[in-house]
Amino acid sequence: MRYVEQVTARPAEVRAPRPGDDIITGPDVVMDRAFDVPGTPAEVWPWLLQLGKRRAGWYLPRRVERLLPPSRRGLRHVDDRFTRLTVGDVIPDWGGKDETFTVAELEPPEHLVYRSQRGRTTVSWAICLRPAGQTGTRVHLRLRLGPVKHVSLAERVGGAFDLVTIVLLAVGLRERLDPRGRLRSARRHRPRRALPRHR
Repeated sequence: MRYVEQVTARPAEVRAPRPGDDIITGPDVVMDRAFDVPGTPAEVWPWLLQLGKRRAGWYLPRRVERLLPPSRRGLRHVDDRFTRLTVGDVIPDWGGKDETFTVAELEPPEHLVYRSQRGRTTVSWAICLRPAGQTGTRVHLRLRLGPVKHVSLAERVGGAFDLVTIVLLAVGLRERLDPRGRLRSARRHRPRRALPRHR
């Protein structure tokens, strides 16, 4: 229960408009999660920018990652190859072999918005950063879907999955932003593979 509370968006956060809300008019399902992490938005931004399949992965707590093969673990450093997103870039997603997300909006270090099409359902996912206190950051994630055929199923099953993945992300990201290693960055200069674009 403690972890659920740590990623629960406040009522004012749920009511507030967010970047990317205009992608879907009248969504059938909206999921808001929010949590605090150490570090300023500028310090947290590159960690969220590099998230993704065949990129930095998904951040999990160390004790969970120990159960996974090394190739499936999320990075524990910032890698420049994955922090050069621009609007229109397409990144692979775990939703299926051919599923992708497209960068719809990008405003460093304030918000990043993705959109995707899953059959007849449009998906938008906004990641917003705001200062919290003197040295912290509030991370707010909003997932919107529409149209959705089975709304109650999406809210129950999809909501439970979303909750678990965001709880793990929050804990894993906090570990990586620990003051003892917050600004660690592996500046590797390997050629960057071009990302496909929608035409």
